[in-house]
Amino acid sequence: MNETQIYETLTDIFRDLFDDEEIVLGPTTTAADVAGWDSNAHINIMASAEVKFGVKFTTSEIESLKSVGDLARLIQKKRKS
Repeated sequence: MNETQIYETLTDIFRDLFDDEEIVLGPTTTAADVAGWDSNAHINIMASAEVKFGVKFTTSEIESLKSVGDLARLIQKKRKS
């Protein structure tokens, strides 16, 4: 799965979770950029990403994420290993 496909899948996850078809994600997108992205939503995003991408995140990995770009790179790294 390439970077474009990861962003497309993440965008689908976000649009579904936030019920907002207007969401467009980029590498610099953060919680401050998405209305309703709070700690509960963050847990749902991580759980959905684990299922969709077939990966598992550690607590320290989740805590280190600062942007959607960080998440996309982590997914790409985990799918290669």
